[in-house]
Amino acid sequence: MSPIRQDAWSTDEDLILAEVVLRHIREGGTQLAAFEEVGDRLSRTSAACGFRWNSAIRKKYESAIALARKQRNKGRKPGETVKEENWEEEVSNEMSPSNDVVDQALPLKVSKPAKDRKLTITMEQVLEFLTDYHHQKEDASNIEELEQLKQENQLLKDRLAKLEDQKKTMTEDYRALLSIMERARNLSIYQDSRELIEPRASK
Repeated sequence: MSPIRQDAWSTDEDLILAEVVLRHIREGGTQLAAFEEVGDRLSRTSAACGFRWNSAIRKKYESAIALARKQRNKGRKPGETVKEENWEEEVSNEMSPSNDVVDQALPLKVSKPAKDRKLTITMEQVLEFLTDYHHQKEDASNIEELEQLKQENQLLKDRLAKLEDQKKTMTEDYRALLSIMERARNLSIYQDSRELIEPRASK
């Protein structure tokens, strides 16, 4: 069994995920089965595939999903009931408007596609993907800059703590010095007073 991957998703992997999910929709399968198939192919968990689809990929393929659902509905026999696990997709299908732009979409071959199927996407989806990719790079740059600022902040805190310790030590040393000087002054006054008293006593 190959180890489960946790690295970032590549463009090819996103396309494979989209192609497999759309195929399962067209054939009346479930998304869960699609996620499991993609997980086996890419050495990822089905949960990771589902999260990637719902968080980043699904919105880019709304037109293709609508077309796949139309194709599935055309292939259904009259009076055939919807599978229980597909009820959510069917409700969404009733609420989703059709998009004629899909019919004009350019075919795009996915690397290592299953059964040599083609995935259709629109130019608008490509531009949206590139825009999101650019924003993701900016977010990564901002995160890196934030980490650097955190490190610098920690260094400054460490230096401040060190300076406070030095200040405390110097304050204690200064007080000790003042105490010694006070004792020396008092001793000097005591000796001077004794010298003044002793000559008078001898007289």
